[in-house]
Amino acid sequence: MNPAIAISSGEPAGIGPDICLALAARHVQARLAVIGDVGILDSRIRLTNNRVGIRVLQPDDVIPDHRPGTLCVFPMTAAKPVRPGKPEKRNARYVLDCIDTAVSLCLSGKCDALVTAPVQKSVMNDAGIPFSGHTEWIAGKTRADHPVMMLSNRALRICLATTHLPLSEVPGRITRPLLETTLGIMSCDLEKLYGLNSPRIVVCGLNPHAGEGGHLGTEERDIIEPAITEMRSRGMNVHGPVPADTAFTPENLEGTDAFLAMYHDQGLPVIKHSGFGQAVNITLGLPIIRTSVDHGTALDLAGSDSASASSLHAAIEFAAEFANRKIHGTQA
Repeated sequence: MNPAIAISSGEPAGIGPDICLALAARHVQARLAVIGDVGILDSRIRLTNNRVGIRVLQPDDVIPDHRPGTLCVFPMTAAKPVRPGKPEKRNARYVLDCIDTAVSLCLSGKCDALVTAPVQKSVMNDAGIPFSGHTEWIAGKTRADHPVMMLSNRALRICLATTHLPLSEVPGRITRPLLETTLGIMSCDLEKLYGLNSPRIVVCGLNPHAGEGGHLGTEERDIIEPAITEMRSRGMNVHGPVPADTAFTPENLEGTDAFLAMYHDQGLPVIKHSGFGQAVNITLGLPIIRTSVDHGTALDLAGSDSASASSLHAAIEFAAEFANRKIHGTQA
């Protein structure tokens, strides 16, 4: 059977429902099931003039192969009516319930991978829910001790040592145990998901010029270099630290399987510039396969039929490839 992929539909006032509906026009070698409110999806069909048939699945139904023109949905119910572009904090729990249901489908084995549409973090926080992002939330639900965020397209993979933190807090979070654990997960999952043998990982410095020998910061000398030395002693193919401003030149990209950036905005602008809309957010270190889009909720585009589903489609393609490798030992 083709892999089964659960898709959480994201913030209902954003483009999540729109891009989920856009999947119905695509040919996908997988079994897709969207988790979301059927009424919201129906209203977006009317707004965007999409010709999509919704097939409501029951909990015990086997998810069928994806057929263009039809979207299979495990139904959930939002607490309050939804207006495109106008988030409602009383629907925050609904958004999380969609994610939790999709995670449960994967943990139970009914689905082989999870793909997430974008959510609005501020809505969760306004509702009093401590939510810093999908990565951390799903790690908690799957009891994963150390999730690693990776952004990937077909040419570039960038992992993050720290994720959603104020920049002022980043240096204090960069520790040898953090880096060593992150590098170990990267090496293991790059081999498992992509079939790479001894993946070559390049580590970015934290400071300009990777610290300039301690004259522009000591984190490289005191923390990053010792962590790299330790992981190399364990047989890992790790190099650096390299200055982040030259890390992603064509010469350095050659032969590198993945980079480790020290913080969110050190790594993500690079990959988004290299192909925004084709990049995919992948969480390493989980007991399940999880991919996501590389963009936010785009509230201003919700219901306008202007949102691109290219990143969601790419996330599904990656998820299907990873699942096929896990199930069959091959790529799709």
